[in-house]
Amino acid sequence: MTVTVRFAPSPTGRLHVGNARPALINWLFARKQGGRFVLRIDDTDRERSRLDHEVAIGEDLVWLGLTWDERVNQSARTALYEEVAERLKAAGRLYPCFETSEELEYKRKRQMARGVPPVYDRAALKLTEAERKAYEAEGRRPHWRFKLDDGEVRWDDLVRGACHYDVSHLSDPVLIRADGTPLYTLPSVFDDADLGITHVIRGEDHVTNTAAQIQIFLALGATPPQFAHLPLLTDAAGQGFSKRLGSLSLGELRASGVEAMALTSLLAKLGTSDAIQPRQSLDALVAEFDIAKFSRATPKFDPAELDHLNARLLHEMSFADAAPRLKGVGLDGDEAFWMAVRANLTQINDARDWWHICRETVAPVIEDAAFAGQAAGLLPPEPWTADTWKSWTGAVQQATGRKGRELFHPLRLALTGRENGPELKTLLPLIGRTRAAARLCGEAA
Repeated sequence: MTVTVRFAPSPTGRLHVGNARPALINWLFARKQGGRFVLRIDDTDRERSRLDHEVAIGEDLVWLGLTWDERVNQSARTALYEEVAERLKAAGRLYPCFETSEELEYKRKRQMARGVPPVYDRAALKLTEAERKAYEAEGRRPHWRFKLDDGEVRWDDLVRGACHYDVSHLSDPVLIRADGTPLYTLPSVFDDADLGITHVIRGEDHVTNTAAQIQIFLALGATPPQFAHLPLLTDAAGQGFSKRLGSLSLGELRASGVEAMALTSLLAKLGTSDAIQPRQSLDALVAEFDIAKFSRATPKFDPAELDHLNARLLHEMSFADAAPRLKGVGLDGDEAFWMAVRANLTQINDARDWWHICRETVAPVIEDAAFAGQAAGLLPPEPWTADTWKSWTGAVQQATGRKGRELFHPLRLALTGRENGPELKTLLPLIGRTRAAARLCGEAA
């Protein structure tokens, strides 16, 4: 059977780094196995689901390079969920319950006061037909619970190892609301079975749901997938991420100039013992991927680490890879420009500053007008190469007797207006003789 995984976001907000990590790990797992990656939009919550968020989810995944092999929307599959619900009702696995939320809360408080686990008591199974009709006559509409089999459910988790859960500690889960709409669990399990999902890789907050979901798979006559439950990503302070809080959305990271490969290079390694290194392609991450490397320790996401990795990625990036990125920020830079400035970039947007210095008007900073003017008079004719800086400054040193910082610092200030930056042997040919001479003479050029 072809390995098939899914990423199933709800379009109720923008994706953040906490969402991106399981999406990436699912994608890498599938590609490593030569399998399929399914994008499932869980949009059954009609009140909170928004089309603009759904569009943004697709854009964010494309930015990360996480292309999908199939895409489905749960909102288009409601007839299938209704059909499977009827099958479970006919099999006696879904049963109607008439308690109100207030009555259920009262029961839970009574149980907890007695020191008893707040597990649903299955009172609805004891209702007579007359009692059910009486509730209906009151205007009550039932919600529907899935009747769990007694016993222990076991599974081999790809991250947590051998797992088991005593079902007696669980309430029969509600699968259908009183208004007839399904809750998350029924569509999710049915879709996993129907779409041939072989591996469910998700956050450890779903561990307690797994035992019940395995029983639902079996009730549907389906083979449960293999599960992998990853520790949830937190920020550097140990706080979780959420759409509600607008935590580090991918759209914001993209707009700020973060490279997609810097983010994926980081997220692919958090929680493993692998060194975090910048990678220039997802293929490199696929080659290194092994889900067995993920530990149960809580991984922490530090934006400072992302910035550092982003800078390292740019410093190692070839011009072929950089060219479209430069065009994306409005620059038509050539290879000479890229090789000159890349070591001084933290984000691709920083290249604009150096483009301005090389190609546009700069107000020079003149420390010693006489020295700068003398240096201007010694500028050699073009064409200039990487050797021009050395030969020119050698001539200036011989003529003025200056050396070291006394020689180089005023020349850098006059030519670039900056205290530091790329090596001037690479910048000088890009600035050109006309601009260099004017700037040394104190003119904006």
